[in-house]
Amino acid sequence: MPATQNARERARAELTGEIADEARRQLAEVGAQGLSLRSVARELGMVSSALYRYFPSKERLLTALIVDAYNDIGEAAENADPGHGEDPRTRWEAIWHGTRAWAKAHPHEYALIYGSPIPGYQAPEDTLVPAGRVAFALIATITAVELRESPPREMPPGLREQAETLVRTLGADVSAETAIRLIMAWTQLFGSISFELFGQYVGSVDPTGDYFGHVARHLADFVGLP
Repeated sequence: MPATQNARERARAELTGEIADEARRQLAEVGAQGLSLRSVARELGMVSSALYRYFPSKERLLTALIVDAYNDIGEAAENADPGHGEDPRTRWEAIWHGTRAWAKAHPHEYALIYGSPIPGYQAPEDTLVPAGRVAFALIATITAVELRESPPREMPPGLREQAETLVRTLGADVSAETAIRLIMAWTQLFGSISFELFGQYVGSVDPTGDYFGHVARHLADFVGLP
């Protein structure tokens, strides 16, 4: 029985992967709104009722694709990090460039997680941890070093409370001010990538490689990396 069960599990995992791969292929053609289980089933030579045993709804399929995309871009960021023995600025910049490289190689998956919201779809909590992997990779570069102090800035009480709650939730040994700077840097990272992929830099800093590297170095200064 265990051997039979393992064979069934492998077969299920393999077919689940094929469904996800076909859905990603169609995502590149019709976008998240145009994706349909019926079309995916047809291309795989399945009846729709069989596919529903793997993904009961389009929302479940989208969630699986979103989780995969967050994990893939997070893994790219983590793999780009040369590790604790390296200079923290080198690590920071490597994570930035690794994240950008994945996005450029997978523009449709990137658009799924950082593009326009999908009408009628609300991401479940399953996506929260994968969505934070790039941020955690960036946090890891600053927690083992003494950051340069920056001039203090007045922070609205409500924002400070949010930042302090975030620090406690993450278990990060950083100040509220540093947490907010990290959020700003995280926003700049994905904002710069999105502007590049969606053609917003055309006519200004296109190609954007030199600009992106400059932003990465500037934000390393901004968060206080030595």
